[in-house]
Amino acid sequence: MRILRLIVLKKEVFNEIGKEMKNLGLLFLIVLVIFKIAFYKENLIDIFRNVTSLFWLFVLPGYFIMLYWKKNLEFIERFIIGIGISAAIIGIFSYYIGLIGLNLKYQSILLPLLLITLGILFSVKNNNK
Repeated sequence: MRILRLIVLKKEVFNEIGKEMKNLGLLFLIVLVIFKIAFYKENLIDIFRNVTSLFWLFVLPGYFIMLYWKKNLEFIERFIIGIGISAAIIGIFSYYIGLIGLNLKYQSILLPLLLITLGILFSVKNNNK
């Protein structure tokens, strides 16, 4: 009986993750369309790269950090608050890591990846309680 309950729980979790990924994908497309309208003379590939980099640097780390408060906040609230939190954390960490001597080229890859990993770990730890 316990195994069946775990299977159902995993299925619900996967359905919820799928729903949230659809929402993130939809927001990505909306931002892509807005950028294409605003920068209509630019190439679509360049706009896609810029929107992807903005999502990688600010949206995804903030979203995964805010997973900790998933039960208390709606998706759009976590999305908007996460952007601000991610920008602040990445800005502060970039400053201090730059003082240490790590090249700026590597910070744009390592810091979002670190924040995404920490957000997932805290979320999993919170769900296990």
